[in-house]
Amino acid sequence: MSEDAPASEGERTVAFLLSLRARGVRDLALLRAMERVPRDRFAPARFADLARQDVSVPLPCGQTMTAPHTVANLLVALDMQPGARVLEVGTGSGYVSALLAAMGGEVVSLERYRSLALAAHERVSDSGFGGAVDLRHADGFQPDRTLGRFDRILVNGVTQAVPEALLARLSPGGRLVGALRVEGAARRVVVTHLDDGQFDHATGPVLRLPPLIPGRSRAL
Repeated sequence: MSEDAPASEGERTVAFLLSLRARGVRDLALLRAMERVPRDRFAPARFADLARQDVSVPLPCGQTMTAPHTVANLLVALDMQPGARVLEVGTGSGYVSALLAAMGGEVVSLERYRSLALAAHERVSDSGFGGAVDLRHADGFQPDRTLGRFDRILVNGVTQAVPEALLARLSPGGRLVGALRVEGAARRVVVTHLDDGQFDHATGPVLRLPPLIPGRSRAL
């Protein structure tokens, strides 16, 4: 192949994974999931050329696809286990929903914008992981109690405090990962539901994530 020939999809995927490894992503289960779930298939067509770069990508409704390195930071902290029930707050494009399913999760994903939820449902189904993802147009800050409890909860954005309604949905021994606004910066937070019923909060590195808005939007 000449130097000017376009890279194949496989070569682009290898380059994408190597770029993440160069930034410290070493979790093999996550890297395999990122290999199986092409990010460009979840990005809007006009931004598909950016999808295999470590940058955020604009979505409709003023939302964004989080940069892959930040996604990896959250998912490594989540400590996914095969067969885990996972609640995802903020579906966005559906890319992270598919990653969670590729890592063996049984996923319920909540998105406040109906148009995003519908588009994400189609993309996740096309990716082959639709059977493992229950995607709903709903308020992620107030998950339906009939959903029961979850082993893992992923909050794809920044909040001022961890919503009590989400803590109530976390199983004993379970883990919630998101980001909190701390002294003007968004920092990763890991909340563990201890065996004695208490919750341990551990803040981590600064992340670039958008704020999450409570409620279910009536707008398209």
